[in-house]
Amino acid sequence: MAVVLRSGGASDLRFLRDMLHHAYYWRERNPGVGAGPVALYVKGWGRRDDTAVIALVDGFQVGAAWYRLFKASQPGFGFVDERTPELAVAVVPSARGNGLGGALLDALLDRARANEHPAISLCVDKDNSAAIHVYEQHGFVRVSEGDDSVTMVAEIG
Repeated sequence: MAVVLRSGGASDLRFLRDMLHHAYYWRERNPGVGAGPVALYVKGWGRRDDTAVIALVDGFQVGAAWYRLFKASQPGFGFVDERTPELAVAVVPSARGNGLGGALLDALLDRARANEHPAISLCVDKDNSAAIHVYEQHGFVRVSEGDDSVTMVAEIG
């Protein structure tokens, strides 16, 4: 499988929106719980500090990882503070299990370091042990836990 990772941009908004459903499908089942709508992760994409990496296999988009900063007045599900970007990562079901999620995560963490972010956060379904394991392998630690989710942070600076 020939994988290409490239920077994401405004032209990838539609794909990021599609990937958002894979990343937060568990939140969409119960959208009234917790922080604001899932759409916050892509709405108005292209703001300063919005950063994305897209994975392609044989020329087809199969995964994405992205981060953005949130305000305390409109936080994401894994909000820590206004200086810590929150990431989302998703791979289409047919391409899972091949290390793409880890590769996307590595590339995105490299971008966050290059952009001098000292840490990065995320929110994950507490029942998604496979994803939690990948995040822990990449230096994320649990900082809080809700009824259905875990917020994790990695120090990267």
